Amino acid sequence: MKSQVNEIKVSYKERITSPFWRKIKSSKDAAEMLHELWDKDTIQVHESFKVILLNNSNKVKGIYQISQGGITGTLVDLRILFAVVLKTLSVAIILTHNHPSGTLKASTADRQITRKIKDAAQLLDIKLLDHLIIVSNGDYYSFADEGIL
Repeated sequence: MKSQVNEIKVSYKERITSPFWRKIKSSKDAAEMLHELWDKDTIQVHESFKVILLNNSNKVKGIYQISQGGITGTLVDLRILFAVVLKTLSVAIILTHNHPSGTLKASTADRQITRKIKDAAQLLDIKLLDHLIIVSNGDYYSFADEGIL
């Protein structure tokens, strides 16, 4: 009797062609884009963790929500994060999450997960450009700008 296994298919569907992808030149560019696209009805309700996927010219291929949590936190599964990054053939990423409280301060947990993701990204030759914390009024905190990336 022949063995049978499931077939795995990896695909990426591009709806907007690369000449029209938005280019990120600074943390401000990324924060403005995120504030524009974040659901205003939920930004003050629960924490969400997303990743901005970039090509080698720092153009945005897309944004993917990794997790949605409660009022004070959300879990990040690195396997899911890197499955998305690798599947989209992204060479750089920007991490982002919101603080429903409006506090623009990186917690110990925020710093720990950033370090863990940075280490894994380096192993895979993926650049972690920044980790942004955003709040409802459009303000943001940039790990890169603060020199803690």
